[in-house]
Amino acid sequence: MDFSWMAWTRPTAIFFIAIAALIAAMGVWEKLSPGGNPRKGVLGIVTYRGNRLFISLLGAAFIHLGWMAATTASLWGALVLSGLFAVAVFVFV
Repeated sequence: MDFSWMAWTRPTAIFFIAIAALIAAMGVWEKLSPGGNPRKGVLGIVTYRGNRLFISLLGAAFIHLGWMAATTASLWGALVLSGLFAVAVFVFV
């Protein structure tokens, strides 16, 4: 297969590998500890670990898009904000 049209770069590969690793880690965690402590947090809905990971990934995508639209600075700042957002989601949602 020819993937030259996708413009694969090292950061792109790291990004997709990190998402695959997060999903795999959640699968292992669920296998070791089924159920995952459902909670009703600030959103007012019952969420599980997988839901909170999904919300964190969506939020990270929007944080990065907003960062790129608002500034020309390095994406490291967006990565830090995304990490803080993910922690907040797992604690409060």
